[in-house]
Amino acid sequence: MKKILAFAALLFSGLSFAQSADINDYKYVIIPEKFEFLKEPNKYNLNQLTKMLFEKQGFEVYYPNESLPQDLNANKCRALYGSLEDESGMLSTSLEIILKDCSGKELYRSAKGKSKQKDFQKGYYESLRNASADMQANLNYKYTGKDPMGAALASQQTPTPQAAPKPAEPAPVAAQPQQVVNEATLFAQPITNGYQLVDSTPKVVLKIYKTSQADSYTAMGDGKNGVVFKKGNEWFFEYYQDDNLVSEKLDIKF
Repeated sequence: MKKILAFAALLFSGLSFAQSADINDYKYVIIPEKFEFLKEPNKYNLNQLTKMLFEKQGFEVYYPNESLPQDLNANKCRALYGSLEDESGMLSTSLEIILKDCSGKELYRSAKGKSKQKDFQKGYYESLRNASADMQANLNYKYTGKDPMGAALASQQTPTPQAAPKPAEPAPVAAQPQQVVNEATLFAQPITNGYQLVDSTPKVVLKIYKTSQADSYTAMGDGKNGVVFKKGNEWFFEYYQDDNLVSEKLDIKF
């Protein structure tokens, strides 16, 4: 009988957590290395781009096989789980950005990002860009500093005298990109929803596409896909190369 009551208490504790969870209480997001609708890990660089999109929102984002912060490694339910859902049809590509908790409960789903591009890679990029614009406008994420697991447990327990606070754990260090300077001057030529960056040859080096945030673009070119953004008065192109983050300084003339 005691075992049954203990199990019931745990069950109701879990239900309380699922009902009271708030996206803003989560610090971490875990995304898979391969989405279910694709046959290869990081196909079209969609996983890396999705990771960057969540980082841009303010989350700390990890792949499952990465070294995780101590508190997250102790309990994976401290993270939300991000994914993309392919809703494509015969005539268009469509992606939705989804966040679930560790029990599989859906806490966020973006509007469908759609594209009529016939090329798969371009179609997925445009769809993801449109879905991310909706996320930027409507998710409104701001971390509260709370522990979602701690809040759930506290609601089920009788208050007890607090022990002396433990020293705060050092915050995880952000990835340190490899710094690169591109000496070539690039000239921005308007295209639909963005610009193509052309060197003096002239050759199209990058195509950059607008996001909902000023001076921030998704970027495609020569197998290097990432984000182009302005910091101060300078432009940077950040992308992953052989699993290493690269920050390339650009000289862009608009």
